[in-house]
Order: sequence, then structure tokens, then C-alpha cells
Amino acid sequence: MRRENEFAVGVVVIAAFGVVVAGALWLSGAHLGRTEAVYTARFRTVGGLSVGDPVVLRGVRVGRVEAIRLAPGNWVEAALKIYAGVTPPAKPAVVAAPASLFGEWAATLISREPAPSDPNVRQALDEALAAGAGKWPGATLPDIGQLTAQASRIATDIAAVANRVQTAFDTEAVAELRRAIREFGQIADRLATVANEQADVLGSVGTKLRQGSEVLGKAATNLQTTLGRVDSATNQGQLLTILNNSAATSANLRSASQDARDLLAAAHRSQESMVRVLVSADSVFSRISNRSGTLGLLVSDSTLYRETTLTMIQLRQLLSDIQANPRKYFTFSVF
Repeated sequence: MRRENEFAVGVVVIAAFGVVVAGALWLSGAHLGRTEAVYTARFRTVGGLSVGDPVVLRGVRVGRVEAIRLAPGNWVEAALKIYAGVTPPAKPAVVAAPASLFGEWAATLISREPAPSDPNVRQALDEALAAGAGKWPGATLPDIGQLTAQASRIATDIAAVANRVQTAFDTEAVAELRRAIREFGQIADRLATVANEQADVLGSVGTKLRQGSEVLGKAATNLQTTLGRVDSATNQGQLLTILNNSAATSANLRSASQDARDLLAAAHRSQESMVRVLVSADSVFSRISNRSGTLGLLVSDSTLYRETTLTMIQLRQLLSDIQANPRKYFTFSVF
């Protein structure tokens, strides 16, 4: 009986020890029999992130923060242990942010493509990535305390502005506001009166536009009639005849132009001969003017003219005498 009690106590102790070990392994997040990979992320500040905090990918815990240390260049490096079988994004980045309202933090794995919509996160990731390759870029979101403090400052500023507005809107300001509203009403009435006056002008303009549209409609009708006539002329072959006549006229003009060009070419070719003739004529006229040569003497000597005239008179007298007395000068004999 005593041995049975001792055996039961031993079993209970062993079971309790197994439960304690299993609970410790579960709380530490250890995965027995699996190889875990360790990656390093670079941050300017990690905020409330501490060793042992979870690493999350799309809401699922895939690892834990193994270590956090300072690095050269005012950087903070965090060693992230990722469980075996988990494939990080192609271009990974880490965002440290509060996981709950009770001060718990988590490191969330994201992909840099597409880039985060938050400009502060995008700027922090670009700065960490430019510091050097080999480490994942990291960014840190403000915790609830910082947000609360910022909201408190904003609320204080809003209260100060409200107090200033309340101070500005005293009795005199309200009276001026009422007066401004009253004047605005008067301006609105004037605008309504002007609008009514302009309505008549717009009505007359509309009438003129309608008349103009009627004139345009008539012009369009006349144009359609003209186009119909042109179409009928085209169908009857008149337009084709006109075009043929125009083509023939153009051919004739080209032929006449060619003849004119030939004539000009011939004149150009005979230009030298004409120049020589003119030079010779000028020489002859010069000699005549200088009273040299036969023609010059004939032109300049009046004696020759008188003798020639006398000779012509005598010749006429001789012809008259021959007509009057032919036997005196001619003898006819048959036998």
C-alpha cells in the first residue's frame, strides 16, 4: 500500500514537471526540433519594443525579438528570430508599434512594395535602407502615451483658440456682425434688382439670337439648294465638261508658253546678228551724217538733186515727143 502511494506521488511529480517545462517552452515561444533564422533590423528608436516581444506577419506570430542593442551612427539594431518554415517578404521591412493599450509591443513584418501609405513610416524606412545593406529597414510608430500627449496639446490649443474667439465676439462684435448681415441683405436685394433688369436684356439678346438662328437656317437651306444644283450638274456631266475644257485650255496655254519661250530663244540667238546690223546701220548713218560716201554726197549736195530733176524733166519731154512723133525716132518696114 505504501509502495503504491509512493508510485502515485512520483507520477504526479513527473507530470507536474512536464507541465511546467511545456508551459515554459510555450511562454518562451520555442519550437523544438526546428531551425530558426535570425535577422537584424535597423531602427532610429525602438520605442517600447523589448526582448521577447512577438514578431508578427499578417497578424500571425512568426518569431520573437531575440536582442536589442545600440549600433554606430545613432542606430538601434534588433535581432529577430523567425521560426523555421516562415518565408519573409521579398523586400522585408519591420514596423515596431504598440500591440495593445496595456503597453505591449510587437514587430510587424511588411513588404516595401508597395510602399507604406504613412509618409513618416516611408521616410524612416528609406533612411534606414540608405544607411547600408544587409539589415532590414525599420520604423517605429508612436505609442499610446505619445498620441495621448499630442492629443492633449491639440486640445489645449483648441481651448486657447476658443477662448480667443469668445473674447473677440463681444457685444460690439455681435452688433457689427448684425450690421454686416443687414448690409449683406441690402446688397442681395440690389443684386436681385440688377438681375431682374438684366433679365430683360438677356431676353432681347435671346430674341436676337433666335432671329440669327433663323437667318442661319435660311442660309443653310440656300446652301443645301446650291449643293443640290451642283450635284445635279455633276450628275449630268456639265461639271466634267467644264473640267475637260479647263484641261484643254491649260494644255493650250502650256503650248503657247512653249512657243513664246521658243520665240524668245530664237530672238536671243539672233541678238548678235541684230547687234551687228544695228552697228552697220549706225556706221552708214554716221557716214551719211558726216557727208562721206556716195549717199552722204547725194544727201548733202543740192546740185545733184537739181540735175536729177532737170534730167527727169527732159526725159518726160522726150517721152512726150516720142509719143507724138514716133516715126521721127522709129522706122517700120514690112518689105
